[in-house]
Amino acid sequence: MALSMSALTFSLLQTMVAPALPTIRAEFGSSQAGMAWIMTAYLLSASVATPILGRLGDLHGKKRVLVCMLAVLGIGTVTAALATSLTMMIIARVIQGVGGAIFPLAFGIIRDEFPPEKVAGAIGVVSAVLGVGSGTGTVISGPISSHLGYHWLFWLPAIAIAIACVVTILRVPESPIRVAGNVSIGGASLLAAWLVALLLGISQGPRWGWGSSSVLGLLVLAGLLIAIWIIVESRSAQPLVDMRMMRIPTVYRTNITAILFGFTMFSMMVVIPQFVETSRSAGYGFGASVTQAGLFMLPSSVFMLVAGIFASRFGAMFGAKAPLVMGALIAAAATCVLAFAHSENYMIYIATSLMGIGIGLAFASMSHLVVVAVRPDQTGIASGMNANIRTIGGSIGTTVVATVITAGVDGGTLPHESGYTNAFVLMTVGFGVAAVAAASLPDIRPSAGTDAVAVVEQGRTVVDSVPQPRRSRRSVTMQGKL
Repeated sequence: MALSMSALTFSLLQTMVAPALPTIRAEFGSSQAGMAWIMTAYLLSASVATPILGRLGDLHGKKRVLVCMLAVLGIGTVTAALATSLTMMIIARVIQGVGGAIFPLAFGIIRDEFPPEKVAGAIGVVSAVLGVGSGTGTVISGPISSHLGYHWLFWLPAIAIAIACVVTILRVPESPIRVAGNVSIGGASLLAAWLVALLLGISQGPRWGWGSSSVLGLLVLAGLLIAIWIIVESRSAQPLVDMRMMRIPTVYRTNITAILFGFTMFSMMVVIPQFVETSRSAGYGFGASVTQAGLFMLPSSVFMLVAGIFASRFGAMFGAKAPLVMGALIAAAATCVLAFAHSENYMIYIATSLMGIGIGLAFASMSHLVVVAVRPDQTGIASGMNANIRTIGGSIGTTVVATVITAGVDGGTLPHESGYTNAFVLMTVGFGVAAVAAASLPDIRPSAGTDAVAVVEQGRTVVDSVPQPRRSRRSVTMQGKL
């Protein structure tokens, strides 16, 4: 419960703010570009913090780092609630970004503490909560900001964070699994530098111009820093990210699938509300309010949770990669519906329902595949990098899809319906390619009481079944205290 509550709170904070940006803009008297930094600052902070804090959890204890992270997240959320200027709000959002580490830390705790046969199910639930929170955030943001004020978009999560922190301290045992060493300062600095350069270049491209020296310079700098980072990490005795781990077939193929899912999933969550909010006078759209647009997305949240819960059973019957392949195909069906049948309300509801099922299955499967493919002491950093790769895919996807929608449209004019159709077709192709990438994964079928660990040996994939003895909660708790 503590892990799910923590994950839900972070995912709500990701999306609850977006519908309220016009209100916040009026309150602060800021420009549209200034408002964009409220979301960009959060994205950059979460991208940098997620893998680094995941690694710190592997080193110093996942519960300890999780509690500290929740405390910082709470401080950032209270700061946002009290913000009286754009600068203060952006600072608060940077602090809130550390919450991105909830997921790698939660997955690590689940792997360390749960019986092997329950790991997949628990990971599925926590993974599904990410999508549920994101969808629910868009639904409840409008009523909260309208009736209580936008400040309560932060006060309510702050209360939930405080509860989650207390429950975590009281009920979650500390993991006895630790890895010796320290966080590589050089590796962490280079990772942060290339992430910021890449994501800043992508996110600001539409505003600064893709051909501008600033954007091109950032993208070139990101490429150079990535190359240097890989070299430094490969030669380091204690790397932040073990490049051998990243080359494990299950890991890198899952990460390829993750970037494709990020590209398409985040695009859908942005585009569908825009589409349904468009006035019917444009020849398409439904003229929906912000709250009504959230209701169109509600089926995706519900079915995401249901699919995430059942993903482990599906994987147990057909193999761990089966839910990922099936999820990509179902998500492709959702965007295909939107591409060719989007004139009636029920068509949108069918599409968002399919989207929820597909993403719920895929997220649960991706997280589980990465967790079981690496050593227990690498769970945090591996999960963190997978989450970051999805974020990078999402940044690229939302930018590319926005360009496709607005192609051939003059400033101040609504996009043509064909722009949305082309965008949905592009997303269908993206999900289709993700299904192909997922199908190429080695099929891991761990038996009860084992944890499948994929390693690379002479260019071939082998799966070692490493017995993971079941530990009682009492023994784990006692070990954590020693």
